[in-house]
Amino acid sequence: MQSSVDPLADVLASLNVRTGSLSGLEAWGSWALRFGVHEHIKIGAVLEGSCWIGVDGAEPVPLAAGDCFLVAARESFTVRGELDAPCRSGEEVYRASSSRIVRVGGTERTAGQERTLIVGGSVDFLDATVALLLSGLPPMLAIRAETAQAKAIQPLLEVFLDEVGAVHPGSSVLSGRLTEILFIQALRAVVGGADAQQGSAVPGWLGALGDPLIGRVLVLMHQQAGHPWTVAALGAQVGMSRASFAARFKELVGLPPLVYLQRWRILAAGRELRATERTVASVAGRWGYASETAFSAAFKRVTGVSPAQYRNVPPAVPGHGPDGRPVLPAVPSLGPDGRPAAAFRVPATMDEHAASPDP
Repeated sequence: MQSSVDPLADVLASLNVRTGSLSGLEAWGSWALRFGVHEHIKIGAVLEGSCWIGVDGAEPVPLAAGDCFLVAARESFTVRGELDAPCRSGEEVYRASSSRIVRVGGTERTAGQERTLIVGGSVDFLDATVALLLSGLPPMLAIRAETAQAKAIQPLLEVFLDEVGAVHPGSSVLSGRLTEILFIQALRAVVGGADAQQGSAVPGWLGALGDPLIGRVLVLMHQQAGHPWTVAALGAQVGMSRASFAARFKELVGLPPLVYLQRWRILAAGRELRATERTVASVAGRWGYASETAFSAAFKRVTGVSPAQYRNVPPAVPGHGPDGRPVLPAVPSLGPDGRPAAAFRVPATMDEHAASPDP
């Protein structure tokens, strides 16, 4: 089964997301806001001034005008003008505001005070399979103004500000598209190979795309996902022994090679189920499964539902919490072995032959 030569494009094309409306934060002087654990990815850019953003358990990261940032789901974080400023609840401040530009720390410039202007949105995954593929995102990523990814966004920053400042025809659609652009540029920054503020390799398959050997195998997996690959055959494609390849793949991606391959197959097969009228058996064969039964069992382990349910029932429309934001089902957590917990667990025995995932 042929796919593109760009695994990131493959996954982006499969994204089933809801983007939150853009909002702005205008701050003066001494201020700090703390946001609790959230189920969405927070994405934003500093338009003017500077601030510090830090997730719990890590050192705050300084950001300046032109920098962009991403805070992963299930992280609590603070945004500060000064490191020693007392924190207020960000959720309460935003709920109390009647404007899409929330103002804190004063409303007028005074001697020695700096105005900070931040614009941001949110990305919610409605498909748990995609969320699991992107589970390697760092808790917080700073995309510096001088990087190619940030430079690509900078011409749009005035558009961001205009959309936050007033309601225009089609505003909700454009707001969502702008948030998606920020998110895609953040993913490109991750694929670039380093967490900008830490200078270290980014874990997960996104970071592995930049590895000269494992990246080539990931491309091959996406190009020929239905091929009956073995771990040894995949390693041989890049001149590595079975053991060396399996160890390096798991170290970089966080999953054994054939577990990752199964997860990608299920995601791609699910997209085909919803986009075409092909039978379940036909889709199973196209994605490397010997029988409809084996495919259905694997599909339910990864997604929690059968192929027929996945095809016929659209993603659940979430309810709304007390703050008016959509409340989405929690993304399944990963266990210490790197596999999803509960209904999303992939059996440890599926480690040798991808064409026969069911022992």
